[in-house]
Amino acid sequence: MKQYIESNKERFFDELFSILRIPSVSAKPEHKEDMVRCADRLKELLTEAGVQEAGVYPTKGNPVVFGRYNAEGAEKTVLVYGHYDVQPAEPLEKWHSDPFEPEIHDGAIWGRGANDDKGQLFMHIKAFEYLVKSGLLKHNVKFIFEGEEEIGSVSLPEWIEANKEMLAADVVLVSDTTMISEKIPSINCGMRGLAYLEVTVTGPNKDLHSGHYGGAVANPINVLCDMISAMIDKDGRITIPGFYDDVVELSADDRAQLARAPFDLDEYKAFLDIKEVKGEKGYTSLERTGIRPSLDVCGIWGGYTGVGAKTVLPSTAHAKISMRLVPNQDSAKITKLFTEYLLKVAPDYVKVSVSPCEGGNGFLIPITSHAFQSASKAMKEVYGIEPVPSRGGGSIAILADMQKILGVDPLLMGFGLERDTIHSPNESYLLRQFFAGMESIALFFQYY
Repeated sequence: MKQYIESNKERFFDELFSILRIPSVSAKPEHKEDMVRCADRLKELLTEAGVQEAGVYPTKGNPVVFGRYNAEGAEKTVLVYGHYDVQPAEPLEKWHSDPFEPEIHDGAIWGRGANDDKGQLFMHIKAFEYLVKSGLLKHNVKFIFEGEEEIGSVSLPEWIEANKEMLAADVVLVSDTTMISEKIPSINCGMRGLAYLEVTVTGPNKDLHSGHYGGAVANPINVLCDMISAMIDKDGRITIPGFYDDVVELSADDRAQLARAPFDLDEYKAFLDIKEVKGEKGYTSLERTGIRPSLDVCGIWGGYTGVGAKTVLPSTAHAKISMRLVPNQDSAKITKLFTEYLLKVAPDYVKVSVSPCEGGNGFLIPITSHAFQSASKAMKEVYGIEPVPSRGGGSIAILADMQKILGVDPLLMGFGLERDTIHSPNESYLLRQFFAGMESIALFFQYY
């Protein structure tokens, strides 16, 4: 594979850049045509790589790209999942270059989607291409690329349910996660779920003069901040009744296994430019993001935020709240508990409404499985060290749905790093990780 990469890398860059240049931002309706363009281009790339069948399938939302290759005498089928939608690039002024005009410098590919997930799904297309052209592919391969992962994969579960026979496989292979470091590779054996909601607090029926009414009428922003603050206690635990009912406490042995992952707290704080970490009492930073749930405000607004002063007591205040959930917690149940709690504690001088935005459940996979062990063997050969099992703090909601509908486990061979700043300005993907990912994926198919 190394030689194939070296001989074809300029072509690889050209092909990858052709999809990175398409602003396939699923969160913005004005990019609807870009979603279709990106799906069509991926279909072309799959066809050129050697699939025997490729198509773009409509859903109630953005289209799904599906491709298939049947290997003669194959005993197993690998379903490769990825997503071609990307996060909005804003704030644009924070980027060092045009987010949709990719560049290569400082040993990395720079641009929105370079890592998440266009760069990582592209590795699978090229590893597949190599295996086909080299005559090394002994398994059936199916590809499913969706365009709604960044907005909760709203349309995909229904499409998967309707096409589950077409999607039947023995494992779902995914590269949409990060590893601990390029020196210490890791394979995610689980990810957290998500419940994401928008809260609106309404006070007076119009904005008021803060001098005439301040101190006499409740300020919705103040009230919202008080309610949010009360949802986490001094020990970092979430106070919503019933929130922890389904949280499984890991055994000492399980925690010790996860603690094999090297972690330098001082380096972590220096990277983030913070003096100290904060989280649930009794757990390490890695455990707080891997095996424990969390609640965070992702956005809060209300009143006047423009230049200069406007002495106004606002009529409304808003917040977007993200709750990351561990396996066994049900997103719909947590959304219900959150809503009931907030409505119950809301004081009489405001009205509160809660609107669910997106959600999904977490999952776990056994590290003793043949697929996991094959991935471990492949990555050990590439990196020279056995990868560590880890828990991902983020969410890929659709994978729990795929696990349930298709009856197969996902395998998360992610090659991103924290330094890639996905979802933020100046997203990038190290070339050595990009190439190592292709090598590892190709070896997985040979060992699986």
